[in-house]
Amino acid sequence: MTKLGRELSAKGVNVISLSVGEPDFNTPDHVKNAAKTALDQNYTRYSPVPGYPDLRQAIANKLKTENNLDYDASQIVVSTGAKQSLSNVILTLIDPDDEVIIPTPYWVSYSEMVTLAEGKSVFIDTDLESNFKITAEQLEAAITPKTKLFMFSSPCNPTGSVYNKAELEALAKVFEKHPNIYILSDEIYEHINFVDKHESIAQFDSIKDRVIIVNGFSKAFAMTGWRLGYIAANKEIAAANDKLQGQTTSGTCSIAQRAGIVAYEQGLESVLEMKKAFLRRRELVYNLLNEIPGVKTNLPDGAFYFFPEINAFFGKKDAEGNVIKDSSDLSLYLLNVGHVATVGGDSFGNNNYIRLSYAASDESLVEALKRIKEALAKLN
Repeated sequence: MTKLGRELSAKGVNVISLSVGEPDFNTPDHVKNAAKTALDQNYTRYSPVPGYPDLRQAIANKLKTENNLDYDASQIVVSTGAKQSLSNVILTLIDPDDEVIIPTPYWVSYSEMVTLAEGKSVFIDTDLESNFKITAEQLEAAITPKTKLFMFSSPCNPTGSVYNKAELEALAKVFEKHPNIYILSDEIYEHINFVDKHESIAQFDSIKDRVIIVNGFSKAFAMTGWRLGYIAANKEIAAANDKLQGQTTSGTCSIAQRAGIVAYEQGLESVLEMKKAFLRRRELVYNLLNEIPGVKTNLPDGAFYFFPEINAFFGKKDAEGNVIKDSSDLSLYLLNVGHVATVGGDSFGNNNYIRLSYAASDESLVEALKRIKEALAKLN
């Protein structure tokens, strides 16, 4: 959808993109300055495969001070973005025919990574009524002797759902009964969280050794192009990820790593400012979505997405008589008629929804929701 939107923009059409999953803010100046200093200090050579020791220590310190989690620097592996971190974990853990449980909706690459590892994705469906979160009972029912891994994100892309401590504890109690299952916890949206504080499933000592945290700098510090992510895991898994990465990309960008140290050591002031803007935009978009007949939505607790239910428009026709059959059709319709780029929910494992990113200016969001409302009103 992003590609199609750009193609339409290149033809002179004023397209508003709500399809891209990245903050619309600039990287904070102190982080950029750290990168410039790194260049001046000639950090331009190969870096250690798992990351510079002082960056890994800065990450371990962050996990302790912000999350009350004890990790040694040797348990941290820095990669070229959280996406590579996820891929590394799956490739090191999953053998052919191993099952990976994934709640839906999920980030588009999860199931494809499992396929690359020759594993099998097992989906647990959620919906608007459950705030797109699974229960312990659903998890227990999905587990089989072949289950090797459970992977999820909180805050979630694409729904913005956030698991609280009690909900995570209930899931942890299920995992206590199944000691052969690993848990991959994608926490990349940790700091874009509008409820209380971020909770990690790694906080439960009974399962911590089987939890692999994936996080990074892209969302919190608006560093998407810097490609800097990491895992925190037990030493055996960390060593396996180090070994795999050494045969693929090796160490990530030296300059990005030096900037990452400063990002973690100089506080969260810029992050909190960005979070304030996202909170304001969330309220704005929530109110505007609720004004559109046929659209249902919840109020997400984190990230910067809405995942509204739009299946009320399935079966309707556009001005040319084309039938809207699914979420992809609706997204294409909104792009071509409303000139707003969204993403169909089928990409995320649930066809009855579309994803809207509100990482855009207030003015763009108001105009985009106006266009969506008008375009949907034309369907009959």
